[in-house]
Amino acid sequence: MSETFRAIRVSRNEDKSQSVEIVDMTEDELMEGDVTVAVEATTVNYKDGLAITGKSPVVRRWPMIPGIDFAGTVTASDHADWHPGDKVVLNGWGVGETHYGAYAGRARVSGDWLVPLPDGMSAADAMAVGTAGYTAMLCVMALERHGVMPERGPVVVTGAAGGVGSVAVAVLGKLGYHVIASTGRASEADYLKELGAAEILDRAELSEPGKPLGKERWAGGIDAVGSHTLANVLAQTQYGGAVAACGLAQGMDLPASVAPFILRGVSLLGVDSVMAPKSLRVEAWKRIVNDLDHKKLAALSKRISFEEITQAASDIVEGKVRGRVVVEM
Repeated sequence: MSETFRAIRVSRNEDKSQSVEIVDMTEDELMEGDVTVAVEATTVNYKDGLAITGKSPVVRRWPMIPGIDFAGTVTASDHADWHPGDKVVLNGWGVGETHYGAYAGRARVSGDWLVPLPDGMSAADAMAVGTAGYTAMLCVMALERHGVMPERGPVVVTGAAGGVGSVAVAVLGKLGYHVIASTGRASEADYLKELGAAEILDRAELSEPGKPLGKERWAGGIDAVGSHTLANVLAQTQYGGAVAACGLAQGMDLPASVAPFILRGVSLLGVDSVMAPKSLRVEAWKRIVNDLDHKKLAALSKRISFEEITQAASDIVEGKVRGRVVVEM
């Protein structure tokens, strides 16, 4: 008889009402793939919160095992790059949306989706970074490629107390940037300054409809919020600056004008973490080892058990979660 493991399964009935349950599964029930991984740690991202609560149509195949990222050990492989015992990390690729994800004791995936767990980093450490932190690093790399370096001027980070924002603040601070952290949670000011923020900006200054162009306040930005917030960040970006956009916590719309682009030469850099090519992923994880202070990583993450995932999913959608949530499987 096959060994069983627990999993969180989300299902939907004919009237499209969603249910969430903890079930026992076997490897025979996993989806196709050429590598099987024992999941040792995962995390609760905003997208996972949407999947479990059903607040947004993230799940595109039913039923589904949510969880968009994990770290663990290969137990079986038909892929040339991986062998039993290898330590691996996965982010994105539709896992937890169209392919069974991390909230189970085992995951079977394409070996092409995996990257090596960096040396010296535990599975839990990797998930303290998670997709949010890996996305933040992709954003930092995008700004660097555009020439937004510390000497160019301040960089604003929106949604700064969230997962992407917390890691972005910590990385930018370590790299020597003057970081302006935008948050709606005034109580998090000390936390953000400990991570590396030089200034705290009230979210309300950016979240309402604004002017097509404003005073030039920063050389660049990392935005995980979208909507009016991104429009206002663009409107206040210095000549020749750039903003890396990777999220939609406020909304998918962008009520902006072309003014920042055609009058100030501002660039909007789209950052996608789900389908990013392997070379970028490997570079991002290498950079995370060097450019993220691992003492600060501990400060921006909390650890929970498998049984606490569902509550954490609800909390993250309601904006009650600070930094990163690590699930130790």
